[in-house]
Amino acid sequence: MLKIGDFSRLSRVSIKALRLYDRLGLFKPAKVDPLNGYRYYLAEQITQLNRILDLKHLGFSLEQISELIRSEITPFQIEGMLRLKQTEIKQSIATEKLRLDRLETRLKQLQKEKDMSNYQVILKKVDPIRVISLRATLPNYEGVGMLFEQLMNYLSARGIKKYDYCAAIWHDGQYKERDVDGEAVISVDRQITSQENIKIYDLPGYETMACVVHKGSYQTLKLAYQAILNWLDRESYEIIAPNREVSIYGGKEQDNESYITEIQFPVQKI
Repeated sequence: MLKIGDFSRLSRVSIKALRLYDRLGLFKPAKVDPLNGYRYYLAEQITQLNRILDLKHLGFSLEQISELIRSEITPFQIEGMLRLKQTEIKQSIATEKLRLDRLETRLKQLQKEKDMSNYQVILKKVDPIRVISLRATLPNYEGVGMLFEQLMNYLSARGIKKYDYCAAIWHDGQYKERDVDGEAVISVDRQITSQENIKIYDLPGYETMACVVHKGSYQTLKLAYQAILNWLDRESYEIIAPNREVSIYGGKEQDNESYITEIQFPVQKI
């Protein structure tokens, strides 16, 4: 028989853990000296101990392990507990994956915020431009994509597939979570007729337009808005008309880092 210290070295399990397992009735020594209380183990008990350690590494609690190693528990019941643990681990992995994705998104946002100093606001004159327009109350800001799709289909049916100017115009005086008053406009260089809610008009120009270029996802446009609004406050300008998001290079995806958008605010000096 092996003393507890020797068995600890051979099994690579601490004496403290062996005593805990004994106290819980999970793994008992082969013999306990009635005079001094010394514990003694048999070398073949290492197999049973390894089984306990394997279950512990799989994430089972000591109470669950105690149930699993009881002689009266059936192989079917053991399989059921193992499959239940398998499902639990898979769910945990999925939850952690979601948390990791959120962390990575937040890290990207923080990097963008660090880069806000790269935004350069300029003032420029914008000339009137003939556009085809579709305006509607949208469920959210992303909904403007549906308006652009309708306009492009309308133009394509009339043989127009290239345009020099695409912009979203936001008519609300404040940010809204829903029921957004949005307009999609596309430039046209020839005479076409209006139809139903699609109209053609001259989008007005402005002598002073505060503009900033955003390179990256539509999801991070708010950083460009924050930069330009900070600039307006600092330079004492006020907004006098709805702002525009002019697409220099864009598409249907919301989260595309290759997109380039110019944010424009018609302004005047306070």
